[in-house]
Amino acid sequence: MKWKASEMTPDVKWKDITPGCNIFEGGTSCTVETGDWRTMKPVLDADKCRQCLLCAPVCPDMSIPVKNGKRGDFNYFFCKGCGICANACPFGAITMVKDEK
Repeated sequence: MKWKASEMTPDVKWKDITPGCNIFEGGTSCTVETGDWRTMKPVLDADKCRQCLLCAPVCPDMSIPVKNGKRGDFNYFFCKGCGICANACPFGAITMVKDEK
């Protein structure tokens, strides 16, 4: 059976998924919450942030929105909690904390 990303729920058993977990549709990144398994999350201290934007291009999940030359808060829907942004910030404006879900 070919599953759509929106149909993949915890109720779908491993025997029922497509071979190799292939998903046969496009645009799945907007549908699938890829940050769901995160254990740590970045938190922005807006007072320390200098809007240098060094964090945004290093984020492998594009979880740091930039609009009109300014970064917004994290998009936790996609963020996996890798901490690369915190390591890239020269001002200590991003700290990693335990993600309490």
